[in-house]
Amino acid sequence: MTDLPQLELDLINAIGGATTVAEVEAVRVNALGKTGVISGLLKGMGAMSPDERREQGPMINGLRDRVASAIADRKAELEAAELDARLLSEKVDLTLPARPRRKGGVHPTMQVMDEMVAIFASMGFAVAEGPDIEDDFHNFTALNFPPKHPAREMHDTFFLKPDPETGERKVLRTHTSPVQVRTMMSQQPPIRIIAPGRTFRKDSDATHTPMFHQVEGLVIDRDIHMGHLKTTLQTFIARFFELDTVDARFRPHHFPFTEPSAEMDIRCDRSGGQIKFNEGTDWLEILGCGMVHPNVLRSCGIDPDEYQGFAFGMGVDRLGMLKYGMPDLRPMFEADVRWLAHYGFSAFSSPNPASGLS
Repeated sequence: MTDLPQLELDLINAIGGATTVAEVEAVRVNALGKTGVISGLLKGMGAMSPDERREQGPMINGLRDRVASAIADRKAELEAAELDARLLSEKVDLTLPARPRRKGGVHPTMQVMDEMVAIFASMGFAVAEGPDIEDDFHNFTALNFPPKHPAREMHDTFFLKPDPETGERKVLRTHTSPVQVRTMMSQQPPIRIIAPGRTFRKDSDATHTPMFHQVEGLVIDRDIHMGHLKTTLQTFIARFFELDTVDARFRPHHFPFTEPSAEMDIRCDRSGGQIKFNEGTDWLEILGCGMVHPNVLRSCGIDPDEYQGFAFGMGVDRLGMLKYGMPDLRPMFEADVRWLAHYGFSAFSSPNPASGLS
């Protein structure tokens, strides 16, 4: 027969000696768990005679209740002590200086892109997007690049590993013109879209980086001519640089995907370490443009005898340099918080033509 007074004394001493909630829980399991000492006594009552059960039952049940009560009291006491210790360790001295407020802002590239989208949206352009990784057809062939064009060579373009099944080598898109191709192949004219996004070329200096941002535009409709192109671009440049008018010229150039092709220059003054538009006798190249080549229209399933159009493209990062006086393109991609703090923009002001772009 188990010595119940001695068992109770041992359990009460074990409960009182516990210093953590985990130790109290261990005592509870040892005494009241499925295989605990007291649980074993309760199960053994079934084998007792009625007289023994009347005598031992109240004693065992009373032992169980007293031990359970002692465990609950000790557990509550230890939990309160742990809470007090935690509150003491986590207290805050309100007399200490506050932590500096986190500073954040809009990156100049994103600011400029938002400004450009806002201007073109007010001129009736929709925004179109496409993948950064392109195939040869969308990046070159559909845009009238000849087979041996330098842009197809390794020294200018980032090629991916050949597909093991087809042998096709995809590329990181060298311009956002593939978005124009995808748009022309997926919808019927009239088309009026801009395609902002990242592009990739093997180039790096003060005005070029391997990854940069472009905004290209496309208009396809009946009876479109160079006059529409010039007016659109002159209007955009004047609004972007917040000028009343812009003194521009269009020089003949060559692009595989436009004919005729041109580069747009703005008259400027470079004296004094600054660029001032509509002054002086210098000219600054600002973007490339032209009338969409008939071969491009045919590749996209559009009849060049019925529809004509124009396209243009410009560097977002470079326009940001010109507008906000950044002398070097490379810091825009270096994530220097000091540079970002100086050139960043408020996240609470959204560019729009009504309240102002910048």
